[in-house]
Amino acid sequence: MTAPITQDVMTIPRKLPEGGKPNLVGMTRDQMRAALIEAGTAEKQAKMRVGQVWQWVYHWGVRDFEAMTNLAKDYRALLAEHFVLEVPEVVTKQVSTDGTRKYLVRIAGGHEVEVVYIPETDRGTLCISSQVGCTLTCSFCHTGTQKLVRNLTAAEIVGQVMLARDDLNEWPVQGAPKNETRLVSNIVLMGMGEPLYNFENVRDAMKVVMDGEGIALGRRRITLSTSGVVPEIARTAEEIGCLLAVSFHATTDEVRDQLVPINKKWNIATLLEALKAYPGLTNSERITFEYVMLDHVNDSKEDAYRLVELLRGIPAKVNLIPFNEWPGAPYKRSSGNRIHAFADIIYQAGYSSPIRTPRGEDIMAACGQLKSATEKQRKSATKTTVQG
Repeated sequence: MTAPITQDVMTIPRKLPEGGKPNLVGMTRDQMRAALIEAGTAEKQAKMRVGQVWQWVYHWGVRDFEAMTNLAKDYRALLAEHFVLEVPEVVTKQVSTDGTRKYLVRIAGGHEVEVVYIPETDRGTLCISSQVGCTLTCSFCHTGTQKLVRNLTAAEIVGQVMLARDDLNEWPVQGAPKNETRLVSNIVLMGMGEPLYNFENVRDAMKVVMDGEGIALGRRRITLSTSGVVPEIARTAEEIGCLLAVSFHATTDEVRDQLVPINKKWNIATLLEALKAYPGLTNSERITFEYVMLDHVNDSKEDAYRLVELLRGIPAKVNLIPFNEWPGAPYKRSSGNRIHAFADIIYQAGYSSPIRTPRGEDIMAACGQLKSATEKQRKSATKTTVQG
């Protein structure tokens, strides 16, 4: 297999267009304070101004400086002159029969990423992307067949949460009774890309999302999923503090090398060592091991017993994911019997082993399918036009 195992593309930070104004969305409090002072805010007022702007943007969802009514008119004018408040643009929205929503979202440079909202009875989970494309080329993942283009900025990551709240009409209304219901109650960094290859932007975006005076999602409501970028795992605990999920998918290096090529750089033993040392690891904050069920590849009883041995000493739960087949996929979904037999072995060993119900399959929004079908549609539309 010649798949790249580390980033093989230099992702250059995106430069603002000539005369472009900085976007306040996605800045941490410290970054916003520095930006406001540079734009002419008095230093002793800067902390208060950050608090005011922060609440308008992240608590009330306001994108127009003019609507920030507790700021003096001349200060609103100063903000409008120096800054913008922008989130990515929704190009298309599809709603599945099960209520799952998939957004195709356009970011600067015309690139597109996908965001998926999954409503459940007790929660609403938003699956967001951290890169345009992906460099990992995991052989079972449709998303991974796209080449990496660039890292998303913190603004583009936070913006995905904000545009979902826009669509779900979730921002509170001033003067209305307080509503504690959260439609977006959980965030998973499981969309396009490997979050730990874009660490700083992901960290800054999550600081914004977790801030108690804005979107205010607690760190235990955010799960970052990595394929196993070992050097960044401890940093994730220390600098973000969210829950961790690992795309595991195999119990031997031989099979994992094929399924998750990054394993050639950091193998199973190295990865498990880093996970055992994950700071603050407790039973209430278990590491989730994601395991896609591939027919006669990684789904035998022997695999299940090996997995139990590998997990020994790690507070863990195992999410079993029936493979979501996509056109041209090299694998088949394991049979229900094999999946249940596998789950039983894990469960008997004392680990939670839920079998994920595939969601949004009719709109290609299910796990591992985040590769936009719009390219295909566009090509087909162009063909029709030419022929017509």
